[in-house]
Amino acid sequence: MSAQAGAVAAVEETCGSPGLPDGAAVDSTAITDPVMEVKSLNAWYGSFQSLHNICMRVARQRVTALIGPSGCGKSTFIRCLNRMHEMAPGARAAGQVLLEGEDIYDPQVDPVAVRRAVGMVFQKPNPFPAYSIFENVAAGLTLARVGRRFYRSQLAEVVERSLRQAALWDEVKDRLRQPATTLSGGQQQRLCIARALAVEPKVLLMDEPAAALDPISTLKIEELILSLKEQRTIVIVTHNMQQAARIADYTAFMLMGELIEFGPTAQVFTTPRDKRCEDYITGRFG
Repeated sequence: MSAQAGAVAAVEETCGSPGLPDGAAVDSTAITDPVMEVKSLNAWYGSFQSLHNICMRVARQRVTALIGPSGCGKSTFIRCLNRMHEMAPGARAAGQVLLEGEDIYDPQVDPVAVRRAVGMVFQKPNPFPAYSIFENVAAGLTLARVGRRFYRSQLAEVVERSLRQAALWDEVKDRLRQPATTLSGGQQQRLCIARALAVEPKVLLMDEPAAALDPISTLKIEELILSLKEQRTIVIVTHNMQQAARIADYTAFMLMGELIEFGPTAQVFTTPRDKRCEDYITGRFG
């Protein structure tokens, strides 16, 4: 057996789903057609291990919410899903993350291509301040070296489609040449979502996308997420239990770098199998 085959076999054994006990708190094997599958994922910042042996499947065209107290590894986990984690000084990851069956950590895989297929939206809106609204959306293509293959009219079509998907077109269609900084916070966040959508990712990662927004803007983001899952897979980090209950099909509870419970949202919130998950959801800690 080759070294690579041996490593894969070890991962399969560690995450071996057939041996899961009845009523296991972490069991995503019911997801039979995952767009992503995480196997024995570990992550470090220098000598500090932030993730411990995470195994989880991500359901296609569904919303998966990650919940847990601050510092439990949620943001690190989603950054590992598109290889942004390794961009931090001293950070590294080990294990497998399969996207449509292909390991994104394979040495032959281009990290830039991974980040194009698995987009990211951050907690704080981060439009490019020197760019117009139009240029911000188009930047998603330009930075990915896709925009040069488009005629101007085609680029305009992509920008309009992305803004429509982000539920922002009607609000900005008459001021596309204005600076993105003229938009409100909620509009800027939807602009960042449009920028991510422009390159047509298979998966969209969201790290507390509504944490800095007012209730009305938060509602718009939640409505947008629900509409996007008709064509995209969404993984969202949230500290808002009500938000997770409203929009997520599946919920994962993390604690101290470990995946403690995973399942359909209704089950996790109403009949959690792990006492630590129950205590967190009911507000006993966190």
